Amino acid sequence: MNVTRAKEIIQSTDKVTVTYQGSPVWIDGVDENSAMARVHEEDNPVQRKVVAVADLQEQ
Repeated sequence: MNVTRAKEIIQSTDKVTVTYQGSPVWIDGVDENSAMARVHEEDNPVQRKVVAVADLQEQ
């Protein structure tokens, strides 16, 4: 995924399925400069991670 698409997903009112290493995640925010995204797993919103946007997959 690229930064532009990740930002579009955040702003979308539709539910877009995104995975990180095979697990469904929500994108909380994107840092354009570093191309990193703050995400949390759908079933565990407390566990947040910072991952490369390129490692996110839109399903």
